[in-house]
Amino acid sequence: MHMTHDPSAPPAAEIAFDRFLAVDIRVGTIVAAHPFPEARKPAFILEIDFGPAIGRKRSSAQITEHYRLEDLPGRQVAAVVNFPPRQIGPMRSEVLTLGFPDAEGRVVLVQPSAPVPDGGRLF
Repeated sequence: MHMTHDPSAPPAAEIAFDRFLAVDIRVGTIVAAHPFPEARKPAFILEIDFGPAIGRKRSSAQITEHYRLEDLPGRQVAAVVNFPPRQIGPMRSEVLTLGFPDAEGRVVLVQPSAPVPDGGRLF
């Protein structure tokens, strides 16, 4: 899977709506954030609560430029919850936390503009 952080990149190829529906993007609340000194690129380990159907999941997130560990708990974020887990150094990342690049390519988290119930699916 090739992902680009270049805002001038052309749009991806057209897909059928069913392919979009196959990607399960949910909202969750960060309940804990930990340092991740073993990561190759600066990152934090996030524990995110996606509500009763999905529960708590862990994610490695390269968000150290814009966020401090102590400010992350309580923040709602969006994540892909149906990718297979990935081993990242000593930790198992269970979900892909979503963000957009700022002008310098640093990650800005995707979050709802108002509080919503954890576990809600993006549509």
